[in-house]
Amino acid sequence: MNRQEWLANVEMRGCQAVPCAVYLSPGARREHGRPLAALVERYAEVDSQPWHEEWCELDARHTAGRQVRDSWGCVWENALDGIVGQVTRHPLADWASFASYRPPDPDEFRHMAPIDWDDERRLMESGRAEGVLIRGAIDHGFFFQRLYYLRGFENLMLDVAAGDSRLDTLCETVLDFNRALVQRYLDIGVDVMVFGDDLGMQDRLPISPSAWRRYVKPAYAELFGMCRRAGAHVYLHSDGYLVDIMPDLMECGATILNPQDLCNGLENIRRELKGRVCIDLDIDRQTIIPRGTPREVEDHVGRCVRELGSPQGGLMLTCGIYEGTPLANVEAVFRAMTRYRRHFAA
Repeated sequence: MNRQEWLANVEMRGCQAVPCAVYLSPGARREHGRPLAALVERYAEVDSQPWHEEWCELDARHTAGRQVRDSWGCVWENALDGIVGQVTRHPLADWASFASYRPPDPDEFRHMAPIDWDDERRLMESGRAEGVLIRGAIDHGFFFQRLYYLRGFENLMLDVAAGDSRLDTLCETVLDFNRALVQRYLDIGVDVMVFGDDLGMQDRLPISPSAWRRYVKPAYAELFGMCRRAGAHVYLHSDGYLVDIMPDLMECGATILNPQDLCNGLENIRRELKGRVCIDLDIDRQTIIPRGTPREVEDHVGRCVRELGSPQGGLMLTCGIYEGTPLANVEAVFRAMTRYRRHFAA
């Protein structure tokens, strides 16, 4: 899909076919290898990663037994090959460390690693000259998750419950860093800013909606507002249950939301989001895709399009494939996306 078609779909100015993408995790690529790459080649209408020689190799963040320190000093450890691990050492686990703590410099670092802004600008300007969509992206876990990467999850929950004033200062520190990153991308000139922050658990938020509005929403509103005032769309990925704050996310300025389907419920997503924001639906990765039959996989993808699609646009589909998913089910995802991407209701 070219830039103009993508924008028309997001802005609900008409859509000939639902944009579909499959994310192939490093673990899945390593598990299935060349047969998986052959599916990518066969179903060219579905966006996915092209084959290359290093397709199945794992970097440090996806390798069991490896430790990686990010730009904030958080130490990540991985117990399984093929997926990202979790933070096991938190630099601000003790508030006593906060007085001497120094956050990363946004001139030199993203959340996870160094960045060369001259290279980033050259890459985006080259894409703009070719007429492709220009995306700026903030590393996953940019705000709420970054708080517990720094403090530890249990500590953060206690901070929220106690209304600890130091948490307000930490929120401002993390916001300052994100504000600087976003501004650099906006200065380059992007069509869309991509954010990722997992806000939900399986069936609820980890903090109350009122606490979310107290600590998280102001930062989201400021960052998303910067993008909208600059004319850039705001894409937000967030795993877990979001129903209670879906209106808040739109109010903050998100124009594309990437929620998970089953833990939020297609009916809830339709009620809260359809026609009000572009939905990039995160197709189930917990039950139907890895454990169902190929027919069940195809039926589910078709239902998603029928429930949420429209000739006006406003729908995209994304499916993450992880290790343990049968190759037949992976092909069923590609086949269903190709088949149903034009089967939306009026």
